[in-house]
Amino acid sequence: MSTTSQQQTPTTLLQDTLRQYWGYDEFLPLQEEAMSCVMAGRDSVVVLPTGGGKSLCFQAPAVCLDGLALVVSPLISLMKDQVDTLRSCGVPAAFINSTLSGPEKREIAGQIRRRELKLVYVAPERLLSEQTLNFLSTAGVSLIAIDEAHCISAWGHDFRPEYRGLRVLKQRFPGVGIHAYTATASEQVRQDIAQQLDLDEPTMLVGSFDRPNLSYRVRRASGRFQQICEVLERHRGESGIVYCISRKEVDKTAAGLAGLGYRTAPYHAGMTDIDRRKNQEAFIEDRVDVIVATVAFGMGIDKPNVRFVAHSGMPKSLEHYQQESGRAGRDGLEAECTLLFGAGDVVTWRKMLADSEPSAREGAFRSLDAMQDFCTSVVCRHRAIVQYFGQDLEGDNCGACDVCLGELDLVDDPITIGQKILSCVLRLEQRFGADYTAKVLVGSQEQRIMQLGHDRLSTYGLLREDGLNTVRDWIEQLVGQGFLEKAGEFNLLQVTDSGRRLLKREAAPQLLRPAETRRESRTVAADSWDGVDRGLFDKLRELRSTKANQQGVPAYVVFGDAALRDMARLRPSTLAGFRKVKGVGEKKLEDYGQEFVDAINRHCRQEQLAQDIAPTTVTRAAAPVSSGVNASSIAAFPFFRQGTSIEEICQRMNRARSTVSGYLNDYLKHEKVVDPSTWVAPEVVQRIEQAIEQVGNERLQPIHQHLNGEIGYDEIRIVATCLKNRAE
Repeated sequence: MSTTSQQQTPTTLLQDTLRQYWGYDEFLPLQEEAMSCVMAGRDSVVVLPTGGGKSLCFQAPAVCLDGLALVVSPLISLMKDQVDTLRSCGVPAAFINSTLSGPEKREIAGQIRRRELKLVYVAPERLLSEQTLNFLSTAGVSLIAIDEAHCISAWGHDFRPEYRGLRVLKQRFPGVGIHAYTATASEQVRQDIAQQLDLDEPTMLVGSFDRPNLSYRVRRASGRFQQICEVLERHRGESGIVYCISRKEVDKTAAGLAGLGYRTAPYHAGMTDIDRRKNQEAFIEDRVDVIVATVAFGMGIDKPNVRFVAHSGMPKSLEHYQQESGRAGRDGLEAECTLLFGAGDVVTWRKMLADSEPSAREGAFRSLDAMQDFCTSVVCRHRAIVQYFGQDLEGDNCGACDVCLGELDLVDDPITIGQKILSCVLRLEQRFGADYTAKVLVGSQEQRIMQLGHDRLSTYGLLREDGLNTVRDWIEQLVGQGFLEKAGEFNLLQVTDSGRRLLKREAAPQLLRPAETRRESRTVAADSWDGVDRGLFDKLRELRSTKANQQGVPAYVVFGDAALRDMARLRPSTLAGFRKVKGVGEKKLEDYGQEFVDAINRHCRQEQLAQDIAPTTVTRAAAPVSSGVNASSIAAFPFFRQGTSIEEICQRMNRARSTVSGYLNDYLKHEKVVDPSTWVAPEVVQRIEQAIEQVGNERLQPIHQHLNGEIGYDEIRIVATCLKNRAE
């Protein structure tokens, strides 16, 4: 450490380092505490959500401390991404793995001997070889960071036996702090990590498991491929991941999407290593927009600009879901997470898990049940996730999930419906599963039902009008809320004590059905589109792509999307102003500053835009917008004021029609528009208004039905909103 460094406090030194190399002015939650442990040489276990800045917790101290930081990483691709990013920031780093040639390995060994590197990434099995341990023991190791540390615990969701050998590090590097990092670890897993690594009274730091910039949606699967296409259409041209349960479904989905013109590639364990690596690199380098994958893909993927993650089937645990969905929005910007599930998903997972070790099977089934409860509940998705990990969520409405956004309608009389379902379970003597019970309730004439005489039960056909899928959903919701439970090998429905109170009307469930209309997320991430010039952002993204291709690195290694948005928001005219952009350190200023400033100046002259906008202070955490209008909607308001058609706005904003229709509805409400004739023909307006006089203006479906389905929901919504504005 230099004399200047020695005169600084550790916190000041860390702050200066963050600013110089990474271009950040402040710590994220728990980063300062985690870095302080490293600086002081105290062992630690750090749990921070994906996107919470785990890597900086050891990278910044590694720059500040004398010596070499060893980083244990499980994946080759992760090592390369991290090292590329560090080098782009001016931090000397390297990795040691099987992709290196003999001369490359000798060069890195020489750099270590000459003390030229600050960080070296290495796989656990290579690190634990006697030759490597002997060599590194003389390298002046400053700290040891173990990434993806949950892999060391058999209680974790991704146990890797090779990680268990890391226990020897405490003996081979006495006096060196060991620090374990993961995004997902329960209390049991955290304690197991500390025990398996033989840590010395480690500091336990657990951040919030909430990811406020993510919007969670759970949908009953109904035409999965089309539902996936709807997600992709909302994010055309943006990076995303589609997870499937089976390899066969991956191949089928990827081929189908490619046939529709989407830039997709498959990824699963049945492919060759070469093909997997090629597709992963194409995704990381933005040559492919969407990866369709099994859970074999993703751990350690350091791609910050993933704007959506879609699950075409239910994951096997909330740990997996939290990690897989957490690959979206790592840059802190808004991202969408959509999960499709069906009863068949649970059956599929149970069959797959049945082959696991008996000692692990019980825990796996419990995790699967918790995942199913999440899918069928009507509790805020953000709250459900953090509560599963032993935390709570402040506020009554997260503003970023289907439940809190009102995208799911609660039925009017859930007690009566619940009583009908429970009564049927009892009349079936609690000897049948959910599928069979639902068929009886809707009056199915299936041969087995007739043979057993269940068509003569008083509950037969009681819910005929609601349809099989809806009734099947209600049964799962009652299970999720504890009024029913599934027992035995065949998951037979049993009425619980809570269920018996419901039969006496002493308890009330919450039952929902999908709403007819969808709303846009009301949550705005701090680094959103507020004040961003979209045209400039697109030009900067093209320049970033050019620079990345020239250097053979992923685009985000040059600059992340958050930095580009900040450039397009502040529009600096000089290098001094460019240095104020979040994510611009001294090395990136030197490497890219002039070209990006020149591009900004050209665009601003052409468009006559103001420059050197003063940065505004915003909190990182997302919060519901009280006006009910988000930044994306506001960006469309000028088009609506000019009377631009929805079709043209779709093209100019590169958004799906359903999305732009949502923006229009926000505009009508915000501007208190009372005349719908700009968007709806006068004769259609008249028909809709007449229908509203007959059936009211509370819900759109009765209006649509009264009009015999001849007029679309978009037109009905526009007229209905304008009428409500008149009434106000």
